[in-house]
Amino acid sequence: MQYQTTAGWSLITSGLTTLLLKVLPGNSLWWGIAFLIIGGGILFVRKSDSVQS
Repeated sequence: MQYQTTAGWSLITSGLTTLLLKVLPGNSLWWGIAFLIIGGGILFVRKSDSVQS
């Protein structure tokens, strides 16, 4: 069940990101790189939080 939830959220967020890249001004490559950095930062922070608990 966890896999289905994770896959569903992944598809939803990738679809929303694709739509957002179409709307944002400028080159979508740089926005994509920025989203990857932000997402990686969020994953790192959440992983650090769960390790301390």
